[in-house]
Amino acid sequence: MDNRDEIRDFLASRRARITPQQAGLAPGGRRRVPGLRREEVAVLAGVSTDWYTRLEKGHISGVSEDVLNAVARALQLNDAERAHLFDLARAAGTRARTRRHAHKVRPGLQRMLDAMTDAPAIIRNGRMDLLAANRLGRAIYWPVFQTRPAAPGRPLHPGATPTQPANIARFQFLDPAGPDFFPNWDTAADTTVALLRTEAGRDPYNTDLTQLIGELSTRSADFRSRWAQHNVRLHHAGTKTFHHPAVGDLTLDYESMDLHADPGLNLTVYTAAPDTPSHDALRLLASWAATLDQTGQPQDTGAHLPRG
Repeated sequence: MDNRDEIRDFLASRRARITPQQAGLAPGGRRRVPGLRREEVAVLAGVSTDWYTRLEKGHISGVSEDVLNAVARALQLNDAERAHLFDLARAAGTRARTRRHAHKVRPGLQRMLDAMTDAPAIIRNGRMDLLAANRLGRAIYWPVFQTRPAAPGRPLHPGATPTQPANIARFQFLDPAGPDFFPNWDTAADTTVALLRTEAGRDPYNTDLTQLIGELSTRSADFRSRWAQHNVRLHHAGTKTFHHPAVGDLTLDYESMDLHADPGLNLTVYTAAPDTPSHDALRLLASWAATLDQTGQPQDTGAHLPRG
């Protein structure tokens, strides 16, 4: 895989968003391009215009960290974007190879998840496959898990196969239930695409990831438009809102961390602030999950809360 197009498009998209005024430069005359010109970035980075032009064309292999940092400063890259630039440089300097990934969740990790009884917890990989969860994690992502066939005769979700794990991105962009489950759908969709773009920079030779991106690009205009923006993201902590079909709205804080002993896997744990409607809804979800475990069928809790 040649990642020169990715390097070119990423750097050009970052350059286009910065005005001369934001960079501390004089506006100049008529401008044929949005944002900064290549020669202006070169001046800000302390390199020649020819050198920066070559860099933006994708010739990034062997570039020093000092120069990459100078370009990152000139383009005012945030932490996620700077890391992405370095990922692209590393990928350009290696032959095609696949990173070593943990394809299964170790029993010890599953026991750790199961020990978390009061907080939903999931383990996913970089392409947003849900690989493991505790009881509350399975309950909160129950609509997503339904996109994976679990019984003979159940119709396949579009694009799915019986061996595919439940996938958050596929559910979000291809399942009609996606926009209802994620009330802040635009924000959630932006985050998902940025995470996939970040992972593609880290692991450009991952064929499973490439196939998922190709599927979503082919079938979803919403995904295509977001993918073309080249936005990336680091996902460590924040707040996420769900509209669960059984308990209504939940606004949950999350902490997310990569599992360094299991390359490619990420643990996310959700909590609700005490004495809030979401805290009550999470307790109701726990009761619903217990019933689901016993009967195998979702139960109506009567808590179809209105939004807004």
